[in-house]
Amino acid sequence: MPPMRVLGIDPGSRRCGFGVVSREGGRLSVIESGVLVPGARPMAERLALLLVGLGDVIDRTAPDEVSIEQIFAGISPRSALALGQARGVALAVAARAGLPVFEYQPSEVKLAFTGSGRAGKDQMMRTAAALLGVQARLSDEADAVALAVCHLARRPLRLAEVTPLRRPAAVATRAAMARLRPSRRDHRGVR
Repeated sequence: MPPMRVLGIDPGSRRCGFGVVSREGGRLSVIESGVLVPGARPMAERLALLLVGLGDVIDRTAPDEVSIEQIFAGISPRSALALGQARGVALAVAARAGLPVFEYQPSEVKLAFTGSGRAGKDQMMRTAAALLGVQARLSDEADAVALAVCHLARRPLRLAEVTPLRRPAAVATRAAMARLRPSRRDHRGVR
């Protein structure tokens, strides 16, 4: 089994957890983990800070794939909108880097990581410490590490479902983005 490095992202506009986990043979190790906290800024500034922060994490750790949490359906519409915006930034950063993205339900991640699909935040943090030595200060960090571990456990099944984006696609994506030009229309004569 070739070495694999996965970036797990627990998206959020106020706190975005990340965890990069490497698997070599049957051994898992955490390369880097933490939480990006943009603070009490306007939404656009928080999203810009997440864009830069996640881009820096990808540049520093060179993951092969990205695992991200899907939106939990039980949250309020306002929270879902903010979470969706943060997820959009995370997805865009991964696509810009040419990394394949895999999405998981929170219960699936908890089940793969702790053995219980209903695990609480404390249990996720204890499991991260026990299995990988991660002393997470915030549950977002433990959740992100769990997302990476979940993907490494489920990866063979997921690869059978999807053909992921390859690194050369990042070059094609940048080329396509460079061709995009703003539309210029004169609306003065339109009634």
